[in-house]
Amino acid sequence: MSVRRVMGTEVEYGISIPGQPLANPMVASSQVVNAYASATVKARRARWDFEEESPLRDARGFDMSRQVADPSQLTDEDLGLANVILTNGARLYVDHAHPEYSTPEVTTPLDLVRWDKAGEQVMLDASRRASALPNGSPVNLYKNTTDNKGVSYGAHENYLMRRSTPFGDIVRHLTPFFVSRQVVCGAGRVGIGQDAREHGYQISQRADFFEVEVGLETTLKRPIINTRDEPHADPERYRRLHVILGDPNLAEVSTYLKVGTTALVLSMIEARFLDRDLTVDGAVAGLRAISHDPTLQHRVTLTDGRSLTGVQLQLEYLDLAKKFVEDRLGSDADPQTLDVLARWESVLTRLERDPMECATELDWVAKLKLLEHYRDRDGLEWSDAKLQLIDLQYADVRPEKGLYHKLAAMGRIERLLDDASVEAAMHDPPEDTRAWFRGRCLEKYADSVAAASWDSVIFDLPGRESLQRVPTIDPLRGSRASVGELIDRCDTAEELVRALTR
Repeated sequence: MSVRRVMGTEVEYGISIPGQPLANPMVASSQVVNAYASATVKARRARWDFEEESPLRDARGFDMSRQVADPSQLTDEDLGLANVILTNGARLYVDHAHPEYSTPEVTTPLDLVRWDKAGEQVMLDASRRASALPNGSPVNLYKNTTDNKGVSYGAHENYLMRRSTPFGDIVRHLTPFFVSRQVVCGAGRVGIGQDAREHGYQISQRADFFEVEVGLETTLKRPIINTRDEPHADPERYRRLHVILGDPNLAEVSTYLKVGTTALVLSMIEARFLDRDLTVDGAVAGLRAISHDPTLQHRVTLTDGRSLTGVQLQLEYLDLAKKFVEDRLGSDADPQTLDVLARWESVLTRLERDPMECATELDWVAKLKLLEHYRDRDGLEWSDAKLQLIDLQYADVRPEKGLYHKLAAMGRIERLLDDASVEAAMHDPPEDTRAWFRGRCLEKYADSVAAASWDSVIFDLPGRESLQRVPTIDPLRGSRASVGELIDRCDTAEELVRALTR
């Protein structure tokens, strides 16, 4: 009924080695992850536990055969690449050719922003440590999702949902929302088409890479609604909605609204509150067309015959969400839910009037304003290569180089968090999910943790013939309130496991 739900993000970062265009990105990514792990992780013996992962299970009721799956889908195989668990409960690893940071599980949009921003700082620290290695080369990382040469990499979101919600309802109601959501949370991109051959500017970095409406794949035939059924929780009670079409945001308001509005829409779907058919004719084409029009005037046709802009389609969802919160929560609505609704309405109202009014809040508008400044000053056409370099520089994680960071330092990007809060989240786990248990075990009992995953921590204890698995199947158990006192009084992992298995 509110924005509160278990969720997280996974962001693959763009990587480059200046002056070495033929450098192996998998090797470079491993150096980045290992450099951070060597300097900050107390004991590097803990491995990621793949046993409970099932990436080929489809929410439509079947498992894809491993023989026909693309190798990129086999995320349950240990390829020997760098892969560590951090004391904040996050996962830092190499996903094919990119370093990736997966946030710990959180329950509110603001906490998601906090641990997602902590990931940017982890990556900054990691790249600096890798660059400083003996005989090392400078490594640059970018929070973006395409190299503008036809390759796109992931910026995924995950939301825990009730298993009882029919998957058909999710597809029907969520697809139009995702088609239009980019007007609020697009990251902006110079170039049209997967390889950016057509000149211009568009709202989303990912829109051109989607080909179907529903499917299991994440790197080929990318779907608007991904059907991977891998809950990392009790499969009888939950499903995990794996969202792959979002952009990686730097602006905190963009991230906040991205996950906050999505959480509200999911609550409405679960409650079967949505009574309007907002289905878009040709959703994939509509997704791309909305992205290609930063004036926000393009209209998509709904199956009921109406023609709406992306902003107007979002306003339909906003209207429903306001009625939903009033109907189900009334005066008991929590402050963050009310804040998401208020910001959502404010942003959409101003986007409809003049998108540039949102330049301090939304990535795609902030970037467009910056690019238009250079275009006006230097007389640049959209075909000028300098503009793609500016686009890339916006995403640079280095505060002395990244244009987003320069705008934020000048007060031209609104912040929701302070630096101290983000820095603390680099090391401390969220207190209200199982990430607390995972992170504190890595902090306090590092020498005894053999492996961990989202839904278990595995201990190697002296005198025990077998490894001891502590399941964490419920994402809301293992919080500070439930296990904090226990961990505080157990000096060793042996004491902890003994107490948990009595």
